Amino acid sequence: MTLDKQAPVYVAGHRGLVGSALTAKLQDEGHEWIVTRPRAELDLLDQSAVDRFFRSHQIRYAFIAAARVGGIHANSTRQADFLYENLMIAANVIHAAHENGVEKLMFLGSSCIYPRLASQPIPESALLSGPLEDTNQGYALAKIAGLKLCEMYRRQYGRQYISAMPTNLYGPHDNFHPTDSHVIPGMMRRMHEAKQEGLPAVTIWGTGAPRREFLHVTDLADALYLLMEVYEDEQTINVGSGMEYTISELATTMKKVVGYAGEIVFDTSKPDGTPRKLLDSSRLAALGWKARISLEEGLASTYASALERGIFTTDTVTA
Repeated sequence: MTLDKQAPVYVAGHRGLVGSALTAKLQDEGHEWIVTRPRAELDLLDQSAVDRFFRSHQIRYAFIAAARVGGIHANSTRQADFLYENLMIAANVIHAAHENGVEKLMFLGSSCIYPRLASQPIPESALLSGPLEDTNQGYALAKIAGLKLCEMYRRQYGRQYISAMPTNLYGPHDNFHPTDSHVIPGMMRRMHEAKQEGLPAVTIWGTGAPRREFLHVTDLADALYLLMEVYEDEQTINVGSGMEYTISELATTMKKVVGYAGEIVFDTSKPDGTPRKLLDSSRLAALGWKARISLEEGLASTYASALERGIFTTDTVTA
């Protein structure tokens, strides 16, 4: 299907990492009616408020990019919060979309939905085939519930609701919080501050051996727009770059981008998390999409954007 550029399209979480990139993509594609609401005006945990919002705005397409997110520390220490809030967001928005006739909806999950020791690269069929990573069970279970809701509304009501599972993301408008951020923004902030303070070393959690796949959020937005136009399968679809790096390799590249001259020290008393996580994105590649932005290029642009926005002078979390 070709998206009607005159129809109202809702981006939940438009101020966050994914939502801001999606909003920019929709603007670039010429969409004239992009509906967004900040958290202060629309609490997605409030079922009645979400239903009123959909009813009053006649939403035709919806992207659910809103979520409570964080790095390994936040995920592991606030599992109840991550499970509850992400469950409520998924249930409230997907149900309100159904009740108010949204034509097509995309739910955004995460590669953390897959088992800790899934075969690599991870195919979509690996879902629910083994135990989850202990440090982020709450978040993962909520995301699994969201994608299953999309499946069930499709089966029972014939809704065109799809779900996409991105790999580890980064880019402008990420959460650069000192303790609650993901690996790239957290590492970037620590190296920047170490450079500014002239510190001799930066400490990274774990051994540095785990392997991770990273995708710049601009590449993700291109993939999601394509999927919203052409993808109609019930099964979730992976979105990854196909390139993986050890945390040690990431730290070395980050050091170069930031211009930090000190040492990198790994604290092996801290957890590594999942040992390897590479998505099998062959189904997406078959649709003609591939990532364009290299890791070093993406890190450099993300760092430049953070400096321009004064991110490192505040502890504020991007919502």
